[in-house]
Amino acid sequence: MNSSYVANTLNATTLPPPINPPSFGLSCFTMTLGGLSNLSAQGILAKSYVRFRQRSKAPFLLLVGALLLTDLAGNLIPGAFALHLHLGQSRRHRVAAGMRDTTEPAGMFCQLFGASLVFFGLCPLLLGSAMAVERCMGITQPLLHSALITVAHMRLAVLLLSSLALLLAGLPLMDVDSYTTQFPGTWCFLTVHGPLSTADTSLALTFSGLGLTALSLFLICNTLSRLALTSSSPLRSLDVEMMAQLTVITMVSCVCWSPFLVSSSSHTVRQSERLVLLGLRMATWNQILDPWVYILLRRAVLRRVFRLRCCTSMHRPTVQECGHILIAEEQLAIMG
Repeated sequence: MNSSYVANTLNATTLPPPINPPSFGLSCFTMTLGGLSNLSAQGILAKSYVRFRQRSKAPFLLLVGALLLTDLAGNLIPGAFALHLHLGQSRRHRVAAGMRDTTEPAGMFCQLFGASLVFFGLCPLLLGSAMAVERCMGITQPLLHSALITVAHMRLAVLLLSSLALLLAGLPLMDVDSYTTQFPGTWCFLTVHGPLSTADTSLALTFSGLGLTALSLFLICNTLSRLALTSSSPLRSLDVEMMAQLTVITMVSCVCWSPFLVSSSSHTVRQSERLVLLGLRMATWNQILDPWVYILLRRAVLRRVFRLRCCTSMHRPTVQECGHILIAEEQLAIMG
């Protein structure tokens, strides 16, 4: 009796309070919202691609389409794995009691869940960096862009970047390493806690390194593009629209992914478990917010904003101000 009392006391004092996983209803809501958002953006994108398939925007639209498709699949497939785990009542009781469950999910289920998280986490970041590089070349080196950046080349780039993400996700399935259950037992990922082998450390650092490199390319290319746009005159509405979309996508990706990429490369168990879990929850919102960037930052929406600004201004706009607004609307109408 004394020994059991001591053990219970130690457990109560050393174990941190459990973190409850998101509820089943919340998981269904995020999956539904993400799916509908991506499908809506895909429909808008399809119309734009038909209109601009022979113009300089076609490579960029191809990359946007690949990004949205990846976000859609990344929202549904890992979400389905997570919902399956939420259906286990016994798991919920074990997590609520503060116990780690290392037996479930087991076998191939955990391996596929972890591989899907790695692939659908890394692939959008790589595609986003390709979008930033494409726009940077289109703005700073238009002649070189027209000669090198074609739809066929962008398809090849999408294939290569997807293959790179698939290779990294598939390495644990080829016995290079293995995916393990992560705290609080509702998802699987690369081994990032506890005693780590050389393969564990290498794969975790490779995942984080590729993700952070992609985010760095985002920032560098967007900075160069903005500098080139501000120094050029006149501004093309096509470049401004694509840069606005890319800039907001960059901000969303950095905010959503940086905590997870940084925390997953640390290896202290108690201190980083909660940070990794919080980073994962933030990263899942990237796939929901990306399509809304494209939906809201379109020329049709911007035209309405210009008109609303002109109609609801507190003072009567001058002739010069109305002229600027009409010119902007005309440019947007021509391009959209």
